Amino acid sequence: MLATSALLVGCSTQAEDPEAASSTSTVSMAAGPVPGSAPPQAPAPACGDPVAAVAAMSTRDKLAQLLMVGVTGAADARAVVDNQHVGGIMVGSWTDLSMLSDGSLADIAANAGPLPLAVSVDEEGGRVSRLSSIIGAQPAPRALAATRTPEEVYQIALDRGRQMRGLGFTIDFAPVADVSDAPDDTVIGDRSFGADPTTVTDYAGAYARGLRDAGLLPVLKHFPGHGHGSGDSHAGSVVTPPLADLQTDDLVPYRTLTTQGPVAVMVGHMEVPGLTGSEPASLSPQAYGLLRSGDYGGPPFGGVVFTDDLSSMKAISDRFGVPDAALRALQAGADVALWVTTDEVPAVLDRLEKAVAVGELSQPAVDASVTKLAAMKGPSPRCGG
Repeated sequence: MLATSALLVGCSTQAEDPEAASSTSTVSMAAGPVPGSAPPQAPAPACGDPVAAVAAMSTRDKLAQLLMVGVTGAADARAVVDNQHVGGIMVGSWTDLSMLSDGSLADIAANAGPLPLAVSVDEEGGRVSRLSSIIGAQPAPRALAATRTPEEVYQIALDRGRQMRGLGFTIDFAPVADVSDAPDDTVIGDRSFGADPTTVTDYAGAYARGLRDAGLLPVLKHFPGHGHGSGDSHAGSVVTPPLADLQTDDLVPYRTLTTQGPVAVMVGHMEVPGLTGSEPASLSPQAYGLLRSGDYGGPPFGGVVFTDDLSSMKAISDRFGVPDAALRALQAGADVALWVTTDEVPAVLDRLEKAVAVGELSQPAVDASVTKLAAMKGPSPRCGG
């Protein structure tokens, strides 16, 4: 069974009743059109069970489902969804947030295809808060762990998750599952719930449960562990302690948190001695293999796996352009390649299509990832029934 269960990720303006949204239930996230609007011509929805839905899609549309891209606002989002059929968009610090309140996002999502649109955000609280102007501020995770109980943190995440869900979000790239005792203002620092793996497990688990019960898909990050890395992957290469050290510290929270689904995982850009060599984990088959096989110390993970940002973080951008980075990530085992602009989407799709045609990227692997995403999203609201 997929660790993500069935999350239907079209946008909505109403949050789900948390009593009906358990870690094993189906959480409806399908959207309808904005009343009185004239929807643009949308691609035909892929209907039926996930296998049938994927079988009905073109190769390019399958590949587009494996992309999550940042948008600057409604016009940018509408263009990339309508013209390129991307599977997901991300709202960031650079995004005009009026699209969340003027009906634009709901309209874009209602007419997306061939699968429902995933809408994501980095909303951790503390320093990483893209929606504080709308849903209010939240203390950093480290401060929460120092001053609140796990149940109180669950309630905070549930409340914020309901607000995000009401705005149309379906995925939150939170909680941070990194273990760190570094100063607050370092790259992870106070974004971590603490230096003790058990504390991180308890508090990150509570936060993920709150998001999940609000109808959002939580994403654990940054596998296999950024908390003890040598630097900031936004600024350059980062090297972690050896894998043997991560097994007794940084990887411990994942052993429990990956069992509490639906949940996804984000793989970071760290180099891990004894695992990835000089290659970033996000582009390393060995890193994805560690997660998928269960060799990290928990059960084999069959859920959706995202990359960290492939375009603006120098651990990647100093080595590869976005088309090559996206290809390498999908070849390595990612389900979704993420980056923060839309201008390179056509070039990425061209590169991926060519890679499939010449056997550089496995068609069965693409189909498996899209099938997993289709199961996560559920059918398009335009499928009926």
